[in-house]
Amino acid sequence: MGLRSLFIGLLVGFVAFSTSAQPVPRWMTLPPTPTLPPATSSGHAAINGVSIWYATFGSGPPVILLHGGLANSNYWGHQVPVLARSHRVIVMDSRGHGRSTRDNRPYGYSLMASDVIGLMDFLGVPQAAVVGWSDGAIIGLSLAMSHPARVSRLFAFAANSDPSGVKDVDKSPVFSAFIARAEKEYEALSATPKEYKRFVAEISTMWATQPNWTAADLAGIKARTWIVDADHDEAIKRENTEFMACEIPNAGLMLQPEVSHFSMLQAPGQFSDDVARFLERKWD
Repeated sequence: MGLRSLFIGLLVGFVAFSTSAQPVPRWMTLPPTPTLPPATSSGHAAINGVSIWYATFGSGPPVILLHGGLANSNYWGHQVPVLARSHRVIVMDSRGHGRSTRDNRPYGYSLMASDVIGLMDFLGVPQAAVVGWSDGAIIGLSLAMSHPARVSRLFAFAANSDPSGVKDVDKSPVFSAFIARAEKEYEALSATPKEYKRFVAEISTMWATQPNWTAADLAGIKARTWIVDADHDEAIKRENTEFMACEIPNAGLMLQPEVSHFSMLQAPGQFSDDVARFLERKWD
């Protein structure tokens, strides 16, 4: 074989290798959990018989960020610095999650929504915008229904209105990796670090039975709302997302591209820009 033929053969082989070694799509990845920036204030608040951990950042109109189930407030580490440029950003670990404690009452979205109200009262916040992810978005929807005067606007990412709107996440390697990671984070942060399996079992019971909202329930939401999801969400059925956006009066519907249930980690700039645009949105 001549040198020219050898060169062509090597080049063809390199091109074939390069085209076959495609990068993993970002919706199939689980980037590292970020850390929160230094807080303006932080601590524990005694609310509803438990200790709720919180932190605040920046100044301006208040916005509360509510994390997903099994997670903790650190998952907002990419969004907080962006939003704190123009807002007082408040994060909290939901009861039993992260650095917050729990009591013997079963987990429920209404109960966790009342914890948010308790923290708002503790911090002297009469009304706030709410940004929620997954369980945090469901808590936000519960707040908008049960405490309408306290929610100025709601950005609900990856929520469901009833258990039938959830896919079988056991089939998702990304979600499985998240559950394994959440165990290590729970052990590092929780006051009951050895109870993760019980924690998952009890949260799973809540997921299997709640929420149970009808079209009429959703129609009662008065806050300006965007129903948001990922185009590759491995947990939420698209038809349920569209149902909620249709039934909530004047709600916007957004699908974030090339991301999954963990959009705030996979495309943090895109997620932060979407939230910032929503918070700055002017309605007639």
